[in-house]
Amino acid sequence: MEISNELYHKYNELLTYLKSLEKVAVAYSSGVDSTFLLYATYVALKENTLALTATSNIFPFREKKESNTFCKQYSIDQIILDVNQLEVEGFKENPVNRCYICKKALFLQMLEVCKQHSIPYLLEGSNKDDEGDYRPGLTAIKELGVLSPLRKFQFTKEEIRQLSKYLELPTYDKPSFACLASRFPYGDIITIKKLKQVEQAEDYLLKLGFKQMRVRIHDDLARIELLKEDFNRFTDSDLRTSVDDYFKSLGFKYVSIDLQPFISGNLNKELEDK
Repeated sequence: MEISNELYHKYNELLTYLKSLEKVAVAYSSGVDSTFLLYATYVALKENTLALTATSNIFPFREKKESNTFCKQYSIDQIILDVNQLEVEGFKENPVNRCYICKKALFLQMLEVCKQHSIPYLLEGSNKDDEGDYRPGLTAIKELGVLSPLRKFQFTKEEIRQLSKYLELPTYDKPSFACLASRFPYGDIITIKKLKQVEQAEDYLLKLGFKQMRVRIHDDLARIELLKEDFNRFTDSDLRTSVDDYFKSLGFKYVSIDLQPFISGNLNKELEDK
């Protein structure tokens, strides 16, 4: 794949900046953005790059496996941190600043690891597009002095995908997946049981070939959000029965399809209406 001279120049500016940091850790989730950032950092700094990956009930287990695979492929040092956000004060009550509470606790733990390894900088992968949505986690990032190189150089999600494809990274077309806590309407209590329900439900849809979707949880109702082009698949009665049976085996009493197409950050619309 070819990329524009402008984007190639932008990428090289990023590499030059990363080289100037000399030694860093990257908060690595295995998503599109953090994978691109980790790869670019490794290109710039080689063995002076450390990947920090959190495992938690709010992150699908498949993400940990994918992060392990990527780090082993490129011989990048990785440390896995066990994190339990449900023990962080205020998190499970799911307030509107839940993301701030989560990010602050997570990055404080990562910064402690950086201190132990004499690493002066912690990097994270938010991009320019993240500035246009409700992202209280960005406030925590700023307060703690965590660096956001992709926002610094104003990389959009589309540019990151283009460069990822150009660099032959496996995540160039990976769907965007926020943490599982984002499936809960603000104010609904987050529990391990419900997180597992959501994770297993989404894993099932992924196995059926639905790439970009969400399963929102409303008490005992599962509301599936799909891309517009996937709506017609649910005209198949066998598929509907299969999904309904599996979701109910997980503990849901009701299963529904949202009539509006999937939009990232959909539950943030609640805040706009208040």
